[in-house]
Amino acid sequence: MQDRQPAGITILGATGSIGVNTLDVVSRHPERFRVVALTAHTDIDTLAAQCRQFQPQYAVMADPAAAEQLEQRLGATAPDVQVLAGSAALVEVAGLPEVDYVMAAIVGAAGLLPSLEAARKGKHVLLANKEALVMSGALFMQAVRDNNAVLLPIDSEHNALLQCMPDRYTTGSVPPGVSSITLTASGGPFRETPASKLMSVTPEQACAHPNWDMGRKISVDSATMMNKGLEVIEAGWLFDLPAASIRVVLHPQSILHSMVEYTDGSVLAQLGNPDMRIPISHALGWPERIVSGAEPLDIAAIGQLQFSAPDLERFPCLGLAFDAWRAGGTAPAILNAVNEVAVQAFLDRQLAFTDIPRAIAWVMERSDVQDAGSLDTVLAADARARERASEYLASISHRVGT
Repeated sequence: MQDRQPAGITILGATGSIGVNTLDVVSRHPERFRVVALTAHTDIDTLAAQCRQFQPQYAVMADPAAAEQLEQRLGATAPDVQVLAGSAALVEVAGLPEVDYVMAAIVGAAGLLPSLEAARKGKHVLLANKEALVMSGALFMQAVRDNNAVLLPIDSEHNALLQCMPDRYTTGSVPPGVSSITLTASGGPFRETPASKLMSVTPEQACAHPNWDMGRKISVDSATMMNKGLEVIEAGWLFDLPAASIRVVLHPQSILHSMVEYTDGSVLAQLGNPDMRIPISHALGWPERIVSGAEPLDIAAIGQLQFSAPDLERFPCLGLAFDAWRAGGTAPAILNAVNEVAVQAFLDRQLAFTDIPRAIAWVMERSDVQDAGSLDTVLAADARARERASEYLASISHRVGT
């Protein structure tokens, strides 16, 4: 083990919270990992600093103008870094032959194609981009199987579930002896906010998550509990389970990350501080355990753990996600597309917080669900759903203040 060459890793979305935490873990194990490629959307400053520290072979900016600025910024400090630009370059660095691990941490639908390429090239796919499975779960899991890729979830809940699965379990197969799984949810910043006040909440309030440091889009998804809804769909694909076998429970401390119930009545749970370096290190080291840098859990200091059932009237997005998972086909892709549009409109102060689920329900009711048997079908459903979401925004623009 000590004589092995460091494994090459591409980090898609290196400047986000997952990417930054991944590099923190990687930096603790230079004998195990070498950074081959780092990518970002427009955050030139952070990616430039990362390139100077880790000296990757490639740096990719999704935005071409940002790529030009990055190349100028690196100059003599990282002259060997090849700067690329555009969506095709993201796909390219996900499939490089010298890459063994791909951290798929691009938020939203933009992460689908490079994540799928990593699966098609048989990589260890560390999946933090849940939308890849939500949009095209059947295609993605088939690519994993056909190319002997290793799919390891990074979301704290799904990684916790994997840690509680039977020995030698591999994602995508029915876990033997398992009767149900339970995903925990913090409930976000509005867990106890009166429903009558939700319409007037601001983007700043929605992004103030009590436990996790996340990007703005994911923070809003947590506040609406759509994030948990998308995780339900992701869990269905990862562990080959129907909606009836997937449960959600509110757990405000974010210490117990998920549970697996077995047919004999046993329930296994994974606990840890809310630190994304724990699931990241688990996936990077799998099937071994490696140092993450996270603080040890002091359960006595925490004192007690609380659990309660989610209120679907307060969090209608969770119910909409379960409906989409039951409907199957392109329904989850439609759900995800409208949510992305609606969340961005909310962040831009063009949509009220409570209109996010209304937009999703409005489009879902007017959309034809098709079999998601091809990537073209999935992408077409995504595009059409975004068009319909824009129609909804136009229809209510008269009652949304600026």
